[in-house]
Amino acid sequence: MTRISHSLLDPLIGPRIKALYPHLRLPRSLPPEAIVLAGHLSAIAGAVGFAFSTRFWWGGVLAAIGVAGNHAADCLDGTHARQTGQCRNGGELLDHFTDPLSFAYWMIGIAVACGRLDIGLAAVCCLFAFAVLTNIKAKMTGEFQLAAFGPTEFKTGLVLLGIVFSSMVGFSVTPDLRVQIATWVYAAMTLSGCCFLVWQLVSSIREVNQSAAPADTSEWVCR
Repeated sequence: MTRISHSLLDPLIGPRIKALYPHLRLPRSLPPEAIVLAGHLSAIAGAVGFAFSTRFWWGGVLAAIGVAGNHAADCLDGTHARQTGQCRNGGELLDHFTDPLSFAYWMIGIAVACGRLDIGLAAVCCLFAFAVLTNIKAKMTGEFQLAAFGPTEFKTGLVLLGIVFSSMVGFSVTPDLRVQIATWVYAAMTLSGCCFLVWQLVSSIREVNQSAAPADTSEWVCR
């Protein structure tokens, strides 16, 4: 399968993170799956940070560090696998399985901070719809594509959001106003994501219809 990234920030951030790999001196025996696990734990820490980000200054800081740590691990796991000859299909499956879960944790964390689980439910549904659309489209076209505004851009926005939340607490913005601002930002982000999802769905349908790959006419086989 061909991997194609249209990301705006990947060419700027990815090479800089991967350049750190030789300086980390990770043991060659370390399985890449351990890096995936570390990134997943970092994502959970980020979600906890987001949940407290409208109440304590350290919440936004922990959220930003957790998201950044997750992205660093996401960049380095494949690099480590290739450098040590440990590329495995199972490792790639685990990596792609945990990616949408990480985003879901963060969406739930922000929902808790805002006290708006209804928005959180919409955000998580939109998020997993994106994941399903991306993977089904990749299966049908043979190309795994990342949009111009993809995971890297989303994570960068979440890091900045964590810093903003922490700054609001640090500058003594009233608790009610902090929650109100966070809610409006979260609602706008979710609405934008849903609109982008609809646009991506329509574009994807057109793309798979125009691709050279023949339509799948096979029947299900019961075994």
